[in-house]
Amino acid sequence: MNVRRALALPVLAALLTGCGIRATEVPTDFGPAPSRVRCSLSEPDVSTQASRGLPVRVFLLCGSSLVAVDRTVRVPDGTADSERRVLVAQGLLDELAATPSAAEKEAGYTTDVRGGMTVRGPRPGDPADALRLSNRPGDLTSYALAQLVCTFSDSAAAEGDGSVVLGGPDSDPLRRYACTDEVRTRPGSTEPPSSEATEG
Repeated sequence: MNVRRALALPVLAALLTGCGIRATEVPTDFGPAPSRVRCSLSEPDVSTQASRGLPVRVFLLCGSSLVAVDRTVRVPDGTADSERRVLVAQGLLDELAATPSAAEKEAGYTTDVRGGMTVRGPRPGDPADALRLSNRPGDLTSYALAQLVCTFSDSAAAEGDGSVVLGGPDSDPLRRYACTDEVRTRPGSTEPPSSEATEG
């Protein structure tokens, strides 16, 4: 009796499993479809990137937040530190203005930084770590300014304290901008906090 019952259980389980369940057109693999993966990219090949230049990170827009993406910029060997900072800053600016790759577009990445902008080092009397843009920072959209501030402040273009001194081509006072958690999570509604930069 026990043997017959033991043999009957798998058969009964199979019948119950197939009973009342209709086929569905919706995939049930519990994994998100690749086209729906947002703000997520496969890990880059760091060794390949390093062979192309200096590894850096730029902040792109994804959804309503800023998300760091790996890039590289070229800096010639033997470049002086002051010139190196400006070359890194220009490389970062160019990467921010570049159209996101197909994979990045698929993941939902965009940029609000427009092409054609340039960056220079400090003028006489500016703080030593100042960067002057060809556009006034106040003329940029809040998204573009947040992208620039967070990208620059997280790079060799700044002093590494989470802030960056920016100015435009005119005589407007330079300002020290900070990249905060609020700026990264709400770049459209939260301007990077800033204070007037003291002269060097």
